[in-house]
Amino acid sequence: METMIKKFCQRYRLPEESLRELLSHMTEYHFGKGETIVKEGERNTNFYILKKGIWRSYYMMDGTESSLWFAGTGEIAFCSWGYVNNEISLVNIESVNESTAYCIAKSALEELFNQSIKLANFGRKVFEQEVLLIDGYTVAYGTPSAKERYLTLMEENPELLQDVPLKHLASYLYITPQSLSRIRAGLKRRK
Repeated sequence: METMIKKFCQRYRLPEESLRELLSHMTEYHFGKGETIVKEGERNTNFYILKKGIWRSYYMMDGTESSLWFAGTGEIAFCSWGYVNNEISLVNIESVNESTAYCIAKSALEELFNQSIKLANFGRKVFEQEVLLIDGYTVAYGTPSAKERYLTLMEENPELLQDVPLKHLASYLYITPQSLSRIRAGLKRRK
């Protein structure tokens, strides 16, 4: 748990005491490898913090899965359509491996925010940091070279390279698994 707390507080630049207070109101759940947390077409307003493991969000297009994001230890995850607008999800969220997450329903989280300005500010800062991370992702992965996108992934999220199947990483990088294999082989030859 301490690893998760440290990663969360570094990522979102927030104090441990506020996170611990929020966690005291959340429920811990365990998920198996490949287990669906949010299913496309269903409504889910829950807010999650990953204690351990990796989750991914993906959608289906023409029978092919396209990965949108990955979340790991100390990161948040939620269905934006359900959480923000109480709408059905346009994506699936699944556990890539055995994972544990803390969960709280949006209604309970909003009640906490209404009761405590400290927790409300904590929540605001988490979402602000998430927006910055998404914008950073957009800039980093908008580069023209697949190799550059892969190198950025290696630098920023090396744990994904160990635990996530190559086909999911390839779709996340907007390349085919074969292209990803060629990039990886080329980098190994250079070493």
